[in-house]
Amino acid sequence: MTLPTGAAVICLAASGLPTARRIAGSLPGARVHGLAHRVGDADVAFMATVDHVAGLFAAGVPVIGVCATGILIRAVAPLLADKTNEPPLLAVTEDGTSVIPLLGGHRGANRLARHCAAVMGGHAVTTTLSDVRFPRALDEMPRGWRLAAASRTAPVMAAVAAGETVRLSVEAGDGTWLGETGLVASDDGRFEVCVTDRADRPADLVMHPPVLAVGAGCERGCDAGELVSLVLETLAAAGLARQAVACVASLDLKSDEPAMLALAEHLDVPLVVFPPERLEEELPRLCHPSDIVHAVTGCHGVAEGAALAVAGEAGDLVVAKTRSRRATCAIARSPVAIEADAIGATPGHLAIVGLGPGADHLRTLQASRAIGEASDVVGYGAYLDLIPALVRSKTCHAFGLGEETERCRHALDLAAAGRKVVLVSSGDPGIYAMASLVHELVDGSTRWRSVGISVIPGISAVQLAAAESGAPIGHDFCAISLSDLLTPRDTVLSRVRAAAEGDFVVAFYNPVSGRRRLLLGLARDILLEHRDPATPVVIGRLLGRDGRSLAHTTLASLDAGAVDMLSLVIVGSSQTRRYRHRGRTMVYTPRGYDAS
Repeated sequence: MTLPTGAAVICLAASGLPTARRIAGSLPGARVHGLAHRVGDADVAFMATVDHVAGLFAAGVPVIGVCATGILIRAVAPLLADKTNEPPLLAVTEDGTSVIPLLGGHRGANRLARHCAAVMGGHAVTTTLSDVRFPRALDEMPRGWRLAAASRTAPVMAAVAAGETVRLSVEAGDGTWLGETGLVASDDGRFEVCVTDRADRPADLVMHPPVLAVGAGCERGCDAGELVSLVLETLAAAGLARQAVACVASLDLKSDEPAMLALAEHLDVPLVVFPPERLEEELPRLCHPSDIVHAVTGCHGVAEGAALAVAGEAGDLVVAKTRSRRATCAIARSPVAIEADAIGATPGHLAIVGLGPGADHLRTLQASRAIGEASDVVGYGAYLDLIPALVRSKTCHAFGLGEETERCRHALDLAAAGRKVVLVSSGDPGIYAMASLVHELVDGSTRWRSVGISVIPGISAVQLAAAESGAPIGHDFCAISLSDLLTPRDTVLSRVRAAAEGDFVVAFYNPVSGRRRLLLGLARDILLEHRDPATPVVIGRLLGRDGRSLAHTTLASLDAGAVDMLSLVIVGSSQTRRYRHRGRTMVYTPRGYDAS
């Protein structure tokens, strides 16, 4: 097993930089992340340690902290959920003499700790019982393997570590990796370990390798519950374990079928699809070929053909086509673990992710996690530059300013090709950003019908500007873009007029640009027809990034010369107030709670 790539080596003091550099230099793709005001010579600088570490961990980046264990523990504590998917998290003493793997044993943390200790001439403080004696833990199973619901590895691992033998039976898949765990088989062992695709084995530890392929077909619009029930009942009737299912397979025409997607989600496996020509190659092995199916789809069997296509030439059909009123399924077994990602085409997914204002601590953990799970990251080049640590091991696709449609189409095309794609936006992707354009493109074409789409929100510019200035949007407010590139000028001004007449607090996005400076002044004049010249105005620029500024003025004094395209302008309503608090100017719009 190879070492994890793309690790972030966290350094909190200049005195720890030599250790951080030595460790990073020994690992593929590793970079030193330094606390900005203490470490001047780092590959990546950060401001808030806990938030930075949490974001990396959520994104699945291996973290090696040249710092105290407590800092790392506090950073990731709220994120701990599934130990099988946690990335390595290590603490290293400043002199490198001790390396402590805290988390991520299932993802190579102990192996990484031994490597770092060897580099530094130190000692890996490995506490995992089996890892103390053997190169691999019994619960560090190969990708796709799962345990039966009632199985626990700890008692068996303790027995193996104590030198006991176990009764071992391998009924499915390849169990040779078990030799790395120190497990020794005999007929009189106290514990029984069974590697199987069966659901009825009463062993102490039951492991299910991913050797089953569920082929499925259904009518267009089939109820998802019908298909899911059919598959679960078929597995149960055959005595097969759902944990041994590697994927759901079908015809490529079904790549966007809701019932098929629901089945894959229910089984927590990928959906793999094939063109009819590939399924027709399985005709000699079909139990129930159908001329009717061939006339409609171009192949003589969808469920059986798809299952066999996944299982491969050495695979067998273990359950022939079974049908319900509107759906069919079949099950094939492969002699080796199935790698679904390398077989057929897998419908991709596009997550449209909001990075927030730019600073690590203002990016949601959900956003970091989505980026960590992606194969490809698409975005405006300046946005990608905000997250170098998260995209280092990804395939990045950078686009220039003004290429919004091109980048959305490219992201959709990647997802349609089966990739797991993230399209990044600054702020919130649903506010003057890419989410609406993506949905507009998908709505107008069948080209991307198989692509799953999700929108992951971020902290918007108006939210941060409001928070840093007090609470100016504490009552009814609206947002208006003053760009007339996509919206006619008369329409923009009519919306400003409506907001003025409605006495809304107004947040102006895109207030000016190098060639467009008149609209802000026109908007100010319209608002002055309805509001006091002393109405508070907040101007936020680059909030959450280097060079940030927050300025206060009045509506009458609002000058386009004090604003640029990186600014956001908030104009208060007739109720918005300004006051001083502890040396700062605060602006708020009362809701009316304190009417007395």
